[in-house]
Amino acid sequence: MLVGVAGFAAPRLLGAHLTPPHNVVHIVSGVAALYFGFAGTLSGAKAFSLVFGIVYLALGILGLVMGEPPDRMWDVAGVLDFGTSDHAIHILLGIVFLAGGLFTKKT
Repeated sequence: MLVGVAGFAAPRLLGAHLTPPHNVVHIVSGVAALYFGFAGTLSGAKAFSLVFGIVYLALGILGLVMGEPPDRMWDVAGVLDFGTSDHAIHILLGIVFLAGGLFTKKT
């Protein structure tokens, strides 16, 4: 959520291409993560983390593969532009979400 909100003020934060639609996606996914993390069930939180981990990881890898040199720019549906920094951030988020989903245990 913070990246989404900050992206409106600093669209090149961390070298990313944070357009208004991209910021909205980050805010919505952040709100969903907070809901499942704090108000949802443990199984719901794990499922959310696994699904979003796969989605973010796939998005990052696809961006690196499909992006055009020199910055591996990938235009998704004419709405979202992703470059190398975006791909790295998405891969990192994917790994973090997957780790959260895979290594969370009941207490």
